[in-house]
Formats: sequence, C-alpha cells, structure tokens
Amino acid sequence: MRFYLISDNTDTQMGMRLSGVDGVVVHTPEETADALDKAMAMEDVGIIMMTELAVKQCREKVYEYKLSRKQPLIVEIPDRHASSGISETIAEYLRSAVGIKL
Repeated sequence: MRFYLISDNTDTQMGMRLSGVDGVVVHTPEETADALDKAMAMEDVGIIMMTELAVKQCREKVYEYKLSRKQPLIVEIPDRHASSGISETIAEYLRSAVGIKL
C-alpha cells in the first residue's frame, strides 16, 4: 500500500515528492473531485492525504467516501497556509456521521 496526495499547492506536493509520495495539484472543485475519484479507484493506494483547501473544495464527496468505504483512508493534512481548522472538521464529521455535537 502506498500514500497519495491531493494538494492545492505545489509547495506541499514537492515536499511530499521528496519523501516518495506521488500526487496531484488541483485548483478547482471539479479537478479536486476528479482527482479524488481517481485516487479512490487506485487499488494500491492505502492512504489519501488531502490539504485543507482541497478538502474544502469537495467536502461532501470526501465525507461520502469516508462514510461508505473502509479503504483507502482519507486524511486531511494542513499545508503551509493552514488555518488549523482540523478540530472543526473532525467535529463536523462526527456530527454528520454519528449525530454527536462536540
């Protein structure tokens, strides 16, 4: 199994490529959704890392995949422009998946 990155900027992609992680840079919601669909179809990908802004561009599709598929795992990562809103994302995911409000 390997990692795959969906990023909204080239800086994050280049850093990950230096560590051996392949991926794509996306700029529009359509590109992001298409890249996510393609990554989910790759049989050798175990973890898909997405930058915060990439997740924001297709949040509903990300949640749909997280709730309906066990693999690959989708992980939201901060990039150099991160707003550190990970806790809000986790709270929203719990709220939609289980109905728990934190």
